[in-house]
Amino acid sequence: MNAAVNVLVVGVGPHARLNHLPALAAAQNAGLAGTVTGVDLPHAAAAAVEYGTPGRPRRIQVLPVEPFPASQRALPSAVRQALEAVVERERIGAVMVATEPSVHLPYALWAIGQSLPVLLDKPLTVHPGASTDPAAAQAIADDFDTLLDAYRTAQRRDPRMVVSVLSQRRWHPAFRQVRELIGEVAEATNCPVTSIQSSHGDGQWRLPDELVDLAYHGYTNGYGKAAHSGYHHFDTVPWWLAAGERPGKELDEIEVHAACTRPSDFLTQLTVADHERLLPGFADRNPYTEPDLYRLTAGFGEVDVFLNVAYRSRGRTLALGSHSLAHTSFSQRGNLHPVPGALYKGNGRIGQESHIIQQGPFQALHLHVLQTLHADGGGVDRRAAGGADHIELHVFRNDRLGLGWERHRMLGFDDLTRDSTGGAVQPTQRSARTCAVTEFLSYLADRTPRAEMASDLADHRRPARLMAAAYLSLARRAAGGGQPCPPVVLDFYPASLAARHGGKDLVTLGTAR
Repeated sequence: MNAAVNVLVVGVGPHARLNHLPALAAAQNAGLAGTVTGVDLPHAAAAAVEYGTPGRPRRIQVLPVEPFPASQRALPSAVRQALEAVVERERIGAVMVATEPSVHLPYALWAIGQSLPVLLDKPLTVHPGASTDPAAAQAIADDFDTLLDAYRTAQRRDPRMVVSVLSQRRWHPAFRQVRELIGEVAEATNCPVTSIQSSHGDGQWRLPDELVDLAYHGYTNGYGKAAHSGYHHFDTVPWWLAAGERPGKELDEIEVHAACTRPSDFLTQLTVADHERLLPGFADRNPYTEPDLYRLTAGFGEVDVFLNVAYRSRGRTLALGSHSLAHTSFSQRGNLHPVPGALYKGNGRIGQESHIIQQGPFQALHLHVLQTLHADGGGVDRRAAGGADHIELHVFRNDRLGLGWERHRMLGFDDLTRDSTGGAVQPTQRSARTCAVTEFLSYLADRTPRAEMASDLADHRRPARLMAAAYLSLARRAAGGGQPCPPVVLDFYPASLAARHGGKDLVTLGTAR
């Protein structure tokens, strides 16, 4: 069994501090992780970063590196040399990339080129202006091919090389249960998933001046919701659909039409005057007039984005999908000033999502995660309806076929807190991220076989193309002055089949079939 691996975390911002560092502390306690070293921009590296439990705090050393343009596909030589020095000095054996996603590509390519195993955060990549520039949107699909080529080259040098993607719903027990139920019915009936309706609301209320002043998980770089949390759905839906694929019923193409709201639309939904009336003190704080805000947010990314998707096989539609991804949704924010200065978590942010999956006349699945209080809300049963951890799955099956199926059963919190071994698991996104980190390090310690890993990079071609198609649709419409445009059609082969079908090129960009 291998010794604990020393880990380099690239990007130690709020996301990594909430998710990666606590998981690494647990991994250190379990003997899976050795030392942890951070990399971040100079202003972030200047402050001490503590992690771990209150009774056993740890401090992470953070190496400062200079920022570079997101358009660069390779690290600047100064950054690369600094990273290679810390890899040698700290005997780094694995890298976690948790930076702003527009620089995922150069950091991931560097680590892969060094034959360092990588845990890559989602989305895989994104480019400034992806929501308005078709070339930037297309680059999202091209980036996957670049990453996969580098990965396969590294695996030829070292067959144990691994790149895992931290798309945590693949480890979430409820989402895994849905996938198993789809596969069970597909095996019995030969019927794939025929329609899926998915929605996610961030419950985030970003005030007019914050649209401009707060860039973290914002819209200032020309992308927004689809790149922030949207990738979870771009990944989860194809992952579920794949469980229902049968011989002769494999997905090979998608047709996507996307529509979105942008900050200018939000400022019409809730005007500056509305905010002044609802939040005493906002008028005194806000330095921008409404015309200022319209001018300053021109070219910003999407706030909410809705997709209509046709999932096809050999020219026929196997499944229809509607995917509703919203920043603007039910919130518990009531304070004027964000705490602790950003809106990544807290500040009344409420996550709500639902998925309705139809599998022909045989099965319907309703998965609901419906919260009414944010994670730090006290005095309420977290598992009760509306609690921070509330989740339920309704399973409807055709019981007239003599297959021993129940017409309806409901799986609640207690049913969905078991992993594959029967052990208790908290069904939360944060605990699922911890599972992702643990699995990655367990593989490196020879405790988990590769075949049992849930989220290998090679399995992310479809979500990368779905995300690219969404942005291509938005960008073409923006480039056309907001006028409706034909849907975007892309091939949808998994990576294992893409090369056989010439799948490195986008099939059609905005041409209706």
